[in-house]
Amino acid sequence: MNEITRLAHAHPFLDGRPKRMLIDGKWVEAASGKTFETLNPATGEVLARVAEGDAEDIDRAVEAARRAFDGPWAKMKPYERQKLLLKLAELVDAAFEELAALDTLDMGAPVSRTGANRQRAVGMLRYYAGQAVAIHGETIENSLPGEYVSFTLKEPVGVVGAIIPWNAPLSSSIWKLGPVLATGCTVVLKPAEEAPLTPLRLGELCLEAGVPPGVVNVVPGFGETAGAALAAHRGVDEVAFTGSHVTGQKIVQASAGNLKRVSLELGGKSPDVVFADADLDAAAPGAGMAVFANSGQICSAGTRLFVERKVYDEFTARVADYGRSLKVGDGRDPATQVGPLVSAEQLDRVTGYLSIGRQEGARPLSGGERLTEGALSKGYFVPPTVFANVRDDMRIAQEEIFGPVISAIPFDDIEEVITRANATTYGLGSGVWTRDVSKAHRLARGIRAGSVWINCYQAMDPAVPFGGYKMSGYGREGGKQHVEEYLNVKSVWIRTA
Repeated sequence: MNEITRLAHAHPFLDGRPKRMLIDGKWVEAASGKTFETLNPATGEVLARVAEGDAEDIDRAVEAARRAFDGPWAKMKPYERQKLLLKLAELVDAAFEELAALDTLDMGAPVSRTGANRQRAVGMLRYYAGQAVAIHGETIENSLPGEYVSFTLKEPVGVVGAIIPWNAPLSSSIWKLGPVLATGCTVVLKPAEEAPLTPLRLGELCLEAGVPPGVVNVVPGFGETAGAALAAHRGVDEVAFTGSHVTGQKIVQASAGNLKRVSLELGGKSPDVVFADADLDAAAPGAGMAVFANSGQICSAGTRLFVERKVYDEFTARVADYGRSLKVGDGRDPATQVGPLVSAEQLDRVTGYLSIGRQEGARPLSGGERLTEGALSKGYFVPPTVFANVRDDMRIAQEEIFGPVISAIPFDDIEEVITRANATTYGLGSGVWTRDVSKAHRLARGIRAGSVWINCYQAMDPAVPFGGYKMSGYGREGGKQHVEEYLNVKSVWIRTA
């Protein structure tokens, strides 16, 4: 039994005591005294009771973040912020097995997946540490008559409200905290109610790293109360949100009160295009895991699988066979490759789409039903599913399912597939499988999406920006563009003569 597996069975963070929220460097109960349960989706068992934040707690946290932003934190030098981030990276590295196990317990992802994310989690913090000392403005030559010097300054936006999803608690938290600490902003982090434990543990590590009180606040609660209050709060200068486009639209509306800045990483219905000349041995598992990974609970999952007609039957059968070969089960089992969906609500959503697909005339080549045998009956399990005979106008081909469900669609030529790949309201991810470099370049330019993966899928690095087109949101996470999201640009003019 490896360390992550051991911790997932007996986790030191789960000591039976209610988990409090972090405000102004202190662990406090909700103002209302309310708590809510967070569950293990593989078994339905209660993991912990967590303080349930609402508007009053958000007020307290925003006030603390504002005091910190206007206080000593504003005077900390880039080198000092870099040092904090590097210390936090060390602590996350040392506690990684524990954090990975919490992710597995709270949202169900297999330890084989959460335990493989050390480089990403630690690497992001180290990348943002480097960015902390690389922020600079420009000296700009101007054409005014007379003697003027003109230049720009880059300054932190201020208080950030960060609202994260449940499908990757550790990575999502770091993706928000990293640029906040690098730029000198402060943050109120609202974790998803389905998976609040890892963000709370990360808050403990922030304090241990020496992050000053009020710079990082963590307020768990529900979207319609705590999340809505944070999005609308006039003391918040920017909202950084990852989640559904429906909630993203509400956040944009709520931001109008003080015209706060908004960055949105939203949903997707990403095309994954397989040409007949592709290495089908590599493409079949690649296309499968573009959807089956994390039980399909990935915003950029390649759920619209376009396959060139001449290999359609052969390739879809291969992907279905690959899906059937994956072990579905409790994420604490190191052999598990596909864990449960995060909640009963998500299970209802996904199984509803399985029914819709069959009603619309799609044919399941694999999966297609909830798993209810033995121990799996206690959890929220749906097996890897491949639907054939899918048309572009079917709901399973147009709407985000957020489960391990592939809609396989045949195509005949390159221009046709580009048009059909773009026939969606979303534009987050996309994939292309071909040995022909000309086809690869044509689709890389032709597909309207924030990421195009060629002969791979879901490759990620802290230095490479990630984000969407259209209803998949705006703004970027990762890369220098991410840091710019948290900075204001000030122009300075000096008349020298």
